[in-house]
Amino acid sequence: MTISVIDIFSIGVGPSSSHTVGPMRAAKTFVESLPHIPATVHTELRGSLSATGKGHSTDRAVILGLAGWTPLTVPVDAEPRAGSLIAREGSISGPAGSMNYSIAFNNKPVPEHPNCLIFSAWDKDGNELASNMEYFSVGGGFVLSRAELDAQLQETQEVPAGMAAAQNNDDAMPYDFTTGDQLLALCHEHDKTIWEIVAANEDFIHRDDGGIAKVNAHLDLVWDVMRECVTDGISAKGILPGGLQVSRRAPQLYAQLLDHRDDPASGFSAMEWVNLYALAVNEQNAAGGRVVTAPTNGACGIIPAVLHYARDFLPDFTRETACRFLLTAGAVGMIIKQNASISGAEVGCQGEVGSASSMAAAGLAEILGSTPAQIENAAEIALEHNLGLTCDPVGGLVQIPCIERNAIGAVKSINSARLARMGEGTHHVTLDNAVQTMAETGRDMHTKYKETSLGGLAKTLGISVSHVEC
Repeated sequence: MTISVIDIFSIGVGPSSSHTVGPMRAAKTFVESLPHIPATVHTELRGSLSATGKGHSTDRAVILGLAGWTPLTVPVDAEPRAGSLIAREGSISGPAGSMNYSIAFNNKPVPEHPNCLIFSAWDKDGNELASNMEYFSVGGGFVLSRAELDAQLQETQEVPAGMAAAQNNDDAMPYDFTTGDQLLALCHEHDKTIWEIVAANEDFIHRDDGGIAKVNAHLDLVWDVMRECVTDGISAKGILPGGLQVSRRAPQLYAQLLDHRDDPASGFSAMEWVNLYALAVNEQNAAGGRVVTAPTNGACGIIPAVLHYARDFLPDFTRETACRFLLTAGAVGMIIKQNASISGAEVGCQGEVGSASSMAAAGLAEILGSTPAQIENAAEIALEHNLGLTCDPVGGLVQIPCIERNAIGAVKSINSARLARMGEGTHHVTLDNAVQTMAETGRDMHTKYKETSLGGLAKTLGISVSHVEC
């Protein structure tokens, strides 16, 4: 089973890929598994999905998924609206039809995974259609059924790597790799760049559904959504929902940059623009706007910010450039997801911001003209210097420290790519070393530092998840 860049870069709504996008997909998948549309559905949120479910709009996501919406098709202003008070039970309607729902929160995780949803359903006569059906949101919007999770755990005895890609391929991939060392060996053996290796694999994965043309069209859409997210983020003013009274900063920063664009004495530089782009995207995510999981919503501002940096400050940037960037970044995302995790609930924020920084560094190194070895080095540098990063969203909201953390991560990505370009790609720590360390650190990390809002800044600031308004 193979992960595609289409899975790595999916389009959904904020504020969280594992707590919003994944649960919406799980709820829709559950309803579609039933013989007919149920009259009543009960959902129990377990573990991290419960602990930070209100702040991450998990309850809203479940309701919208039961109603038949997907993260791509749901209107951003669909009822119940982001930031509104959501009842524990009520009635819903949407593309799937009408039904009654109830939602229960249980902070105790199931043993196998911290992000679990348990569904039961009945028809209009009270007959049971399904009971205690478990689904797991394993990061980046990927969802596994109980059977799929058990199969992965039986095979690997490790944290699940995520949902499989578009299809199960009976034939061998053209260039099969799961590690950085394997990828570099393929590049050397076949005299290909990383993005060419990934493109050939993507053409094979989607060979019955448009091949590489389908993938390129998706990546074009990804770049469009990233640009729209920046545009919307720099124009939207006000307070972000949730009760922390966090003001949007992107509009003010944008005005400052425009005022001093031609003033060399202002001290503003390319990095201020990178900060702007990251803040704009993550403020849109925090408000429930449409974003790209890159590879998660919590870290969705890093890759767009670095791509905008390349567009604005590097020569000859085109859509083809953006595609090469994303294919290269996608290779790193696949390696991390298959060997560690991109889920904050599994390994902390090193799996989200760390992964996104590593991917962005690789993508930028590619369009700077780096060799495969230098690209691997750039990805390693960015990931290495995010190791141990905890996930401690204040109040269970993807705002503090998440929004600023994306700006810092974007700048770190650029510096990692530039630093790697200055060398020849030889270094003591490999990308595989950093990925393995991230996985081991995540296993050792206390649960309170893994998207439960029970430790770190979330505890220090003294704002519990019970204070959030959404």
